[in-house]
Amino acid sequence: MFGKATVVLLLSGAARNTRYLCRNGARKYTQQPGYSHRKISRETMRQNYLNTKAKCESKKLPLDVNANGVFACNELDLEEVQVYGFDYDYTLACYKPSMDYLLYNLGRDMLIEKYKYPEEIGKLEYPEGFAVRGLHYDIEKGLLLKLDSFLQIQLGTVYRGLQRVPDEEVLRLYKNRIIPIAYVEAPNKHTQTKQDPRSTKMVQLADLFSVPEMGLLCNVAEYFVKNHIDYHPEILFRDVKNSVQSCHPIMHQTVVKNVGDFLEKNKDMRKFFDRLKSIKKKMFLVTNSPFPFVNVGMKFLLGEDWKDYFDVVIVQARKPRFFTDETRPLRIYDEKKHTLLWDRVTKLEKGTIYLEGTVKQLQDMTGWRGHQVLYFGDHPYSDLADVTLEHGWRTGAIITELTHEIDNLNDPEFKKNANWLQMLTALIEDHQDYEGKEAKVQLNEWMRERDNLRNDIKRVFNQQFGSVFRTYHNPTYFSRRLFRFADIYMSNITNLLNYSTTHTFYPRRGVMPHEYTNYFV
Repeated sequence: MFGKATVVLLLSGAARNTRYLCRNGARKYTQQPGYSHRKISRETMRQNYLNTKAKCESKKLPLDVNANGVFACNELDLEEVQVYGFDYDYTLACYKPSMDYLLYNLGRDMLIEKYKYPEEIGKLEYPEGFAVRGLHYDIEKGLLLKLDSFLQIQLGTVYRGLQRVPDEEVLRLYKNRIIPIAYVEAPNKHTQTKQDPRSTKMVQLADLFSVPEMGLLCNVAEYFVKNHIDYHPEILFRDVKNSVQSCHPIMHQTVVKNVGDFLEKNKDMRKFFDRLKSIKKKMFLVTNSPFPFVNVGMKFLLGEDWKDYFDVVIVQARKPRFFTDETRPLRIYDEKKHTLLWDRVTKLEKGTIYLEGTVKQLQDMTGWRGHQVLYFGDHPYSDLADVTLEHGWRTGAIITELTHEIDNLNDPEFKKNANWLQMLTALIEDHQDYEGKEAKVQLNEWMRERDNLRNDIKRVFNQQFGSVFRTYHNPTYFSRRLFRFADIYMSNITNLLNYSTTHTFYPRRGVMPHEYTNYFV
């Protein structure tokens, strides 16, 4: 009856205005006939600030988050799950920091020996703690950066080599804070499980094996820049990627000889599998790693009889092709002779090791389909995307960084800063429409405080790039994909021991922008 806007009379301080609640939820003020523009004194704004600060300090801090918890993106009833599937690397096998150093050093040496990079690169040490997973590398501009779920660049997290690129230069290079989707995502595959650098200008580094790769990439770029050596960013990217990937067989051999130096021992792992076995759940392992490497690691984690837990074991599966290819034969691995057999595989037998194949063969030969299967992996694309979108499996992500993230979330100082950031932002929002020089000066002061606060909160997680899961106020691009493809996620597979085998995980009811900020008054 009021047309496109509902009119509400608002009294605020000494000024009275008409507030139009527009359909998009934005607030628009128009001057009432006979009244001056909205004004407020700086003294009143300061008092409002002090009142807000006092209110913030009077509030109780939120309870700690359980670092050993399981977190739900989608409702998941474990009672419906009859089959548990697992990836190996960074899912069952969690590695020590020594793995990052090993991959970095092997990749660096490969650059020098195979690609004839300068010998001085051999002196560049691994920059531990520099990068986090989920970053994007712009292969055209040679920049490492962090994107949010809206494809916006988080200013302050763009690096060329080891040096931060000034915000002004970032905006000049990209002409915008928002990156076009075609620049980031390949058009031919909605899941982007196998991101081809030739089809997009940005490549996301989404697994933990890519962290030392990022370190090497940035270190070499820094060396080139400092020594005024011209280089092509895409060539450097490909050389580093190929170097690190080609040294994986050497990494496998090194770990096999000294497994305890690289693999974290999990005292609850056997208990976890014993519990699943006791309630007659089926279990399978699908990994890209070779059998000798997996065998040594699983013996370290579960014991000599580890294969007794699994109904099916498939190694060198070549995920994500395992989940996407229609026809690729399964091969049998002869453990004694360390060779492949040419026999036709018509059924899957417990105790036999298989290679390659496809998920279609796995499903056809076992009858394991849909929501009765729960598969765990660490990579949102290669492990989880296709099985949930194409095959209807339930999925769980193992994100080891959660331990570090939650430890920082639980710090009382962080909680205070996060609370104050929220309330300070609300204060700025409520006062931004006031006019006059005094109001603008005070708002600018608050904005500077907010900027400092946001940077302090960011640096708690990582000095350069902040949290794996958040930009300043939005989820990261990595988070968006994780929450889309994983029904549940946790820091370690054995966190599930804190719940019954019939537990239902419920996602938290999040508040949408148009809903109440709080359901309690």
